[in-house]
Amino acid sequence: MSETNQHSWWIYKGTGEPHDFKLPDPPNWRTFNNTVIAGPRRQATITDADIRRHIGSNPLRSVDDEADEDQEIIKEIEMVNAALFLRRPLLVTGKPGSGKSSLAYAVAYELKLGPVLRWPITTRSTLADGLYRYDAIRRLQDVSYENSLSPDDPLRGTSRNIGKYLRLGPLGTALLPTKYPRVLLIDEIDKSDIDLPNDLLNIFEEGYFEIPELKRLTEGLKEKQNEPSMVMPDDGEDDNDRVQVYNGRVQCNAFPFVVLTSNGERDFPPAFKRRCLQLEMQLPNEKRLTEIVEAHFKADDLEDVQTQQLIRDFIDLRDKGRGALATDQLLNVIYMTSNSVTVQDRENLSSALLKYLTEAK
Repeated sequence: MSETNQHSWWIYKGTGEPHDFKLPDPPNWRTFNNTVIAGPRRQATITDADIRRHIGSNPLRSVDDEADEDQEIIKEIEMVNAALFLRRPLLVTGKPGSGKSSLAYAVAYELKLGPVLRWPITTRSTLADGLYRYDAIRRLQDVSYENSLSPDDPLRGTSRNIGKYLRLGPLGTALLPTKYPRVLLIDEIDKSDIDLPNDLLNIFEEGYFEIPELKRLTEGLKEKQNEPSMVMPDDGEDDNDRVQVYNGRVQCNAFPFVVLTSNGERDFPPAFKRRCLQLEMQLPNEKRLTEIVEAHFKADDLEDVQTQQLIRDFIDLRDKGRGALATDQLLNVIYMTSNSVTVQDRENLSSALLKYLTEAK
């Protein structure tokens, strides 16, 4: 994509090519400036499996400012950059297969912001699930075990270290005070309990939360207020990954890039939508589907496959309005077609694999 003066303000360029960038200063009403406790942004550490699964094995793509078929992509890129500039969550709606979840991975990969923190939402999800988990049962077991030890045993008293019984959730980890924003994917927020969007309002506005189990340790004890608790982040694997939390408070330095996806199964309260930027993603057109297919398959695999015809047939079936089809289904058809199957088998497989996910009413 050729950079023009019109797009010189873009941080995220939508090319899928990792690059360094300078994050602009936030609006004065979105400034947090907490003391950074983690290192600078990580390099492009998204795994190869994530790249293939979410943004293709080669996420590079081109955008033509003058092409009608690229206008939706340009809108998408502009809204991503607006969210980065304004430090606001991005509420992404669209049909299945429109690439809502992939957007978070594409931004994290291109801007080298490290692995995506993912919080999949169900009807039972609560705000606490996203913030942190406290293993009170394990601590109780440890206290009981310590009481059985001799008074001079070095293991006595280790259960007082409450931090080792805490693990931050995806949202809690995203709010750690890192130099550069983490990328958080809150997937299918429309499946949540009716209260969860409202519960997120204060977090999105203030950029912090408190852990009562840790805060109680420092209340009234000034000598304890400068002693950090070492807590495991959501993506931590061993004790070396633990992070410092002071006075039971987790507050961001750079507000995370938050993508909330919704299939449009419900509406959200006006107060929630006011705190988010909104993007409605359109289903990928023929050009974008071609790029997706080429990203997932080697050229040799497509030699005997009428790829463009399959893509056109898929679009025709998808746009007839009988129901929803996902891009994954097209990839499944092309994969099976690229293998040694008979013409009759191909027709039967295509018919079976391109079943509508939902039927239009």
